[in-house]
Amino acid sequence: MLSLDGFLQLVADDLHLELDGAAAARVRLDDLPGWDSVHLLRLVALLEEETGGQVSVRTVMEARSLADVYAVVEEKT
Repeated sequence: MLSLDGFLQLVADDLHLELDGAAAARVRLDDLPGWDSVHLLRLVALLEEETGGQVSVRTVMEARSLADVYAVVEEKT
């Protein structure tokens, strides 16, 4: 998997979100500008494509921030 910065860039590019650097990793997902449930599903698909494995939607739904999502995926790879 990518570094946290690489992960954030990938997410920003693929989901078309404006993420303000590393600080965006700690922002609650619900507080990210433009974030919605479609982004969550697209994030799961992106992570599965990037890792080549399954990513639990439930696990991503339980994450509070992109840093939490990154940590869970990093742990699995």
